[in-house]
Amino acid sequence: MEIYSNRIGIKLEVEGRNFPFEIAYHTYGKLNEDASNAKWVFHALTANSDAATWWSGLFGPDKILDPEKDFIICANMPGSCYGSVGPLSINPETGKKYYHDFPQLTLQDIVKCFNLLKSHLGIETINLGIGGSMGGSVLLEWNVLFPDDFKNSILIATSAYESSWGKAIHTVHKMAIETDPTWKNDQDDAGIHGLEAARGVGMLFYRTYESFNQAQIDNINSINNYKSDSYIRYQGKKLINRFNAFSYYFLLNSLDTHNIGRGRGSVINALTKIKSHSLIIGINSDILYPKEEQKFLGDHIPNSELEFIDSEYGHDGFLIETEKINALSKKFLNNR
Repeated sequence: MEIYSNRIGIKLEVEGRNFPFEIAYHTYGKLNEDASNAKWVFHALTANSDAATWWSGLFGPDKILDPEKDFIICANMPGSCYGSVGPLSINPETGKKYYHDFPQLTLQDIVKCFNLLKSHLGIETINLGIGGSMGGSVLLEWNVLFPDDFKNSILIATSAYESSWGKAIHTVHKMAIETDPTWKNDQDDAGIHGLEAARGVGMLFYRTYESFNQAQIDNINSINNYKSDSYIRYQGKKLINRFNAFSYYFLLNSLDTHNIGRGRGSVINALTKIKSHSLIIGINSDILYPKEEQKFLGDHIPNSELEFIDSEYGHDGFLIETEKINALSKKFLNNR
């Protein structure tokens, strides 16, 4: 399998001025002669562009993403801390890191960057786009903004717009970061313990009642050292060892802008303009993006199919239930 990690510099107008973007990306496999085998993977909130590591269950022979046949691209979202421009990058206007001065980016800004990367790679039409959670939102926005770019799309555990419920959950995450007394400082680890708490909050919405009750079972005589307590604290520590509060905060702000109806009359009007053949996959136990949000997509996206999977893992099922996702995706593409 041929794997390449690279970066591209892009300039795009943001907040009324040209903003320099550096986009980190991975590619797997080779682009064929007529550039018809391109597949684009979109990562979620805290993932990176090395999709084969965090979505390995979808990679390989007889899988939806086969580097021996496909040319697979995954780009790191701007605002993240895995190689693309983000709050810890140097602002060329000041010579200092952006920190709190990092600009507000919309999902549309992110899509415009990725579209320029597509052109740089010599691709006109992408055979397949696939993304879950925030990644699905970016893919959906791309399908509306540039409707001729994708032949097929797989949208998992996502929505047409960020709901009031979703924004409220994000606000709780951000409030946790804001309570950290270091948050207003211009330093790389500002707000890091707030981020630790935010991750703990997030796990309650990413998983389910059943998953905790099955995996975090205490001894009947326990009166301290509860497994669910140690699990939540472990997840918080795990995230702060690889991420920073600035990227988390600003990416949530970007996700809050998600509304494909903005400037297009209505959400339904925007959805009806999608040309890509679309498979929409919901997770029955997902409380972050409830299944009615995927039903809404299925009702209004032309040439779409709607499927649901059962999972004890809730929203995180989009990362874990790869066998089910692969089976549905292969069936969908075989019918094209």
